[in-house]
Amino acid sequence: QVQLEESGGGLVQAGGSLRLSCAASGGTFSSYGMGWFRQAPGKEREWVTAIDRSGSSTYYADSVRSRFTISRDDAKNTMYLQMNSLKPEDTAVYYCAAGQYNNYFHYDIPVGYDYWGQGTQVTVSS
Repeated sequence: QVQLEESGGGLVQAGGSLRLSCAASGGTFSSYGMGWFRQAPGKEREWVTAIDRSGSSTYYADSVRSRFTISRDDAKNTMYLQMNSLKPEDTAVYYCAAGQYNNYFHYDIPVGYDYWGQGTQVTVSS
């Protein structure tokens, strides 16, 4: 069992930066692939980025590539999302997620994940 808690959301102006954190407890953090999703009002949940359980591979949606950076610190049981050059269209509730897998990490779809945080609001003003 894994419990996830996001933090670091808030209000930022367009062009600014924000760092989200996802703290995990109740499981072996290093055994899970991790990812971030976001959901804006009236829209479906959208995959943003992911990192495999070893930390050796990262994946980004085209909309955030070159602006966002995902990382993990297994010693702290924490995953991070560094967001730079933020745009109003980045406004959403951001969710962290953990997925267990054997041979393949289905990192870009919700069914690839087993545990979800409660979400943190990110608002980018213009």
